Amino acid sequence: MNSAATSKDEILAKSRELVRQSGWSAVSIRSVAAACGVSVGCIYNYVDSKADLVGATVESVWREIFHRQDEPAAFRSTEACVTWVYERLAYGHERYPGFFTLHSLGFMGEEKEGGRRRMDGAWRHILAMLRAVLERDARVRPGAFTEAFTAERFADALFSLMLAAMLRGDFDPAAALEIVRRTLY
Repeated sequence: MNSAATSKDEILAKSRELVRQSGWSAVSIRSVAAACGVSVGCIYNYVDSKADLVGATVESVWREIFHRQDEPAAFRSTEACVTWVYERLAYGHERYPGFFTLHSLGFMGEEKEGGRRRMDGAWRHILAMLRAVLERDARVRPGAFTEAFTAERFADALFSLMLAAMLRGDFDPAAALEIVRRTLY
């Protein structure tokens, strides 16, 4: 086995590939070391434990699914953003079968806290993106938001719809888009 150094990016790419091929149970220090062609000790240069490896892999999957700065059109309107999120949910569901369900059931054993924390971070990022798009959307009619019904509360409601769709495996944004149109425009 090659004990040459690898990189954290390579470790996470190999970990994601293991998840795609064999599911989350395939991710371990030994299996990732073998996939990278390095020693187990080399992997420990980048992660402290299996829990750290799984948590970093979870974050890496969320980033792959949702962190797309190269798609500025997706953030120009609320409708475009909602459509984009549903498309990314479909992509994640196809690319990482069971990933969303795993989170809804609350992660595995010792990896639970790190995975949950990273998932929450991804969700906060998506929610903040929704809020920002809502606040910039020029099509939102004047008076759509009030002191009691704020853009933040509407973003929370939209996000709840998206989470429910994610758990159901329903990646059609039609219902959410209809709510956006009837409520805001």
